[in-house]
Amino acid sequence: MNKSVVKQAFYKSLPVMAGYVVLGIGFGILLRSAGYGVLWAFAMSAFIYAGSMQYVGVGLISGGASILTTAFTTVMVNARHLFYSISMIDRYKNAGKYKPYLIFALTDETYSLLSDGHAPAEGDPNQYRFFVSLFDQCYWVTGSVLGSLLGAVLPFSTAGIEFSMTALFIASFTEQWLNTHDHVPALTGLVGTLLCLVVFGPERFLIPAMLLITLALTLLRKREERTI
Repeated sequence: MNKSVVKQAFYKSLPVMAGYVVLGIGFGILLRSAGYGVLWAFAMSAFIYAGSMQYVGVGLISGGASILTTAFTTVMVNARHLFYSISMIDRYKNAGKYKPYLIFALTDETYSLLSDGHAPAEGDPNQYRFFVSLFDQCYWVTGSVLGSLLGAVLPFSTAGIEFSMTALFIASFTEQWLNTHDHVPALTGLVGTLLCLVVFGPERFLIPAMLLITLALTLLRKREERTI
């Protein structure tokens, strides 16, 4: 293990730490208010590790949702992973032993940190990406457990906690926009989403928007490959 790589991965992950610990606390509090304790908070954050889906999942498990409903909702909520992960295929395909975890741990915020392709000049770039991903998940698990523990001893109102994930997505989008020169993926997402919102309405636009964006980014990627 290269200590320099681990150190740089930790520094790279620090912006996510502030958001994940706070949002994880919110999730833990929300889960505790639904009657599920610290072991649930730890297990969901360790094995599901999908921030927005975990927030939605609180309502699903407390409401006794069926497996089919849960599966369909999960696909809808996490469909965005299909198209932004396309840009990571080349970087992850030769990741070796790190590859399974890198795929599992590719959240929105981790993607925003790794999508620029930066890696230390010395050491294994896959090891660097692994530790960035691992640190991010540790922050989320820590926040979730803390939130569950706090929710057990302090009275909290859970009204509006769900919006915290939306706020984090906006912050991640803004940071990625400012730190990258290629705004085509971001503009593709915005235009595709607005178009489907107008055509299908606010109740039905999500899945068509995800399909349209996925198709557009796939075609753009193939076009770039032909021009290289």
